[in-house]
Amino acid sequence: MTDVNPTALAQTHALPTSAASALIGDPSKFGRVAEDGTVFVSTPEGEKPVGSYPGKSAEEALAYFVRKFEALASEVALTAARITSGAMVPQDAYEAVKKLRQQVRELNGVGDLAALALSVEQIEPLIEGHREAYEAKKAAEAAAKAARREQILVEKEKIVAEAESLALSENWKATGDRLKALLDEWKAAPRLDKKSDAEFWKRFSASRNKFDKRRRTHFAQLEATAGKVAEVKTAIVAEAEKLATSTEWLPTARRFKDLMDQWKAAGRGKKNEDTKLWNRFKAAQDQFFAAKNADLEKREVSMVANLAKREELIVQIEALVPFTDLKATKNAFRELMRTWDKIGITHRDKRAAFDARIAKVEEAIKSADADLARKTDPGAKARAAEVVTQLTDSIESYNKAAAKAEAAGNAKKAQEARDSAVARQAWLVEAQKHLAEFN
Repeated sequence: MTDVNPTALAQTHALPTSAASALIGDPSKFGRVAEDGTVFVSTPEGEKPVGSYPGKSAEEALAYFVRKFEALASEVALTAARITSGAMVPQDAYEAVKKLRQQVRELNGVGDLAALALSVEQIEPLIEGHREAYEAKKAAEAAAKAARREQILVEKEKIVAEAESLALSENWKATGDRLKALLDEWKAAPRLDKKSDAEFWKRFSASRNKFDKRRRTHFAQLEATAGKVAEVKTAIVAEAEKLATSTEWLPTARRFKDLMDQWKAAGRGKKNEDTKLWNRFKAAQDQFFAAKNADLEKREVSMVANLAKREELIVQIEALVPFTDLKATKNAFRELMRTWDKIGITHRDKRAAFDARIAKVEEAIKSADADLARKTDPGAKARAAEVVTQLTDSIESYNKAAAKAEAAGNAKKAQEARDSAVARQAWLVEAQKHLAEFN
């Protein structure tokens, strides 16, 4: 009459044998349809009518009441399966069995009603038998819930901690974007209990508000100073444009560097205004340095020639040393230096070496000049002669003292006087040499 309900068949493993028998086989064999269309079901107490299905054939009417039986049988099997798996709270399980009893008593369906009623009665012992499974499942679910809660706590703490670390950031664009992403992460994160979420949100919101307030203050200050910045930069640009045609390369290049420093120190103004002023400043700067570089390229040729002239002339300057005629050497040096000064510019990296070589010659001339001045100084000569006279008189005095002591028989005193005379004699030789230099 009808196929076996596949859901009910799959769930028979959870039922006792009597319950399973109610779901396996052909329930329609427990019913019949009378000539007047009334459907009867067979029970241990005898047949009883369950209803009719007007306008349908006998087979369709019987199948209709079989399906009602199978639906309730499937519910019985499902309840047993949920209890066996520990998915149903014992209190709810008892209520479910009570409800099933009532449904079986009131069922107008075709099938093994006795076996179905027995299967309901056999469910109740399962409740206590699987209480441990339920408790274990409940404990496992609680542990999983606690672990998940701990994981969510870690995730939200991470979000909040990062937001707090960004509260004092001045990287306005990147930090604003990051805080927005953190807000999206917060919204996507699972919820905790109301209190915990409120505490986390309070910290997170406070950090965002702190950053937003600082950012608003920052840009408000920028707006307030934008006019002053534009005024300063306009003056810088005006001067730069005046300098663009200057041919005083070195001082103008230095001035452009100063203007660049002033530009940086002026701060940021409105983006569009800053961009326009910067383009004008850069154009003036580029114009000047392009002309400067072009001029340097032209001068490069002459610098190469000037370098050759200086290399030739430096040899002549160095050839003045050593010398015997100071006056002639000084005149020659002056003439060569006049020629040297008339030569145009050369490469800067060569100047130090040239200057050092010229300095050696100049120092030799100055040293000889100073020595000559010293030797022709009358005062110095008189002082040197006085030293010679004093030493000569001192030696003569010590010699007389030695002779007098010897005549008196005082050999020790005589020797001391002679030693003093000998020592001063050595000094006298040096003093006479010094005096001779003045001649």
